[in-house]
Amino acid sequence: MLDKISRMLKKRQSLVLGVYGAPNAGKTTLANRISLDFLGVEIGTVSPIPHETRKATIARQVNIRFNGKGVNVDLVDMPGIASKVDYRDFMKYGLNEEEAVERAKEATRGVIEAIQWLDNIDLALTVFDATKVPFDQVNLIILGNLKAKRIPTILVANKIDLPEARPELIRESFPGYKVVCVSALRGDNMEELYKAIAESC
Repeated sequence: MLDKISRMLKKRQSLVLGVYGAPNAGKTTLANRISLDFLGVEIGTVSPIPHETRKATIARQVNIRFNGKGVNVDLVDMPGIASKVDYRDFMKYGLNEEEAVERAKEATRGVIEAIQWLDNIDLALTVFDATKVPFDQVNLIILGNLKAKRIPTILVANKIDLPEARPELIRESFPGYKVVCVSALRGDNMEELYKAIAESC
């Protein structure tokens, strides 16, 4: 009972906003953009190697504002969700076998941690790489878990600055969801995302 009351009080002070998605969808780039816009600092490291983020990273008390309305969130950049983690994939990026095996172990633990965090999430941003086909197993796993936990989510079609981006496929594939198209790298259309977050809270 005390734990429940404590969580209710915590929710009044700050909502927990989780950033979910497949590896290299741009989750950390998006989390960095949000943190930079409101705190002036980045919270994570970006790399072309999959699973660069292997532990949840938190920026606390981020006051996301839009048109005078603000909402305090604890922003959690999650490790990438994957249906399998193969150490040999990391060797393609120049890691030796020992490094690749260790990274695979850490990435697997990160997937588990991201799923466990669902018990504490109030709102999720599910990040899609708009240059890829959106209707795949990983995205279905993420959205299925969020739905099962009754966690509201905003779909973020990222990387719209790239010529091969097709964000309209995300809208067509998931018509029941709010979709916001952004370039987290350049900061394009972030105001629309902040509006969607403010309206969802």
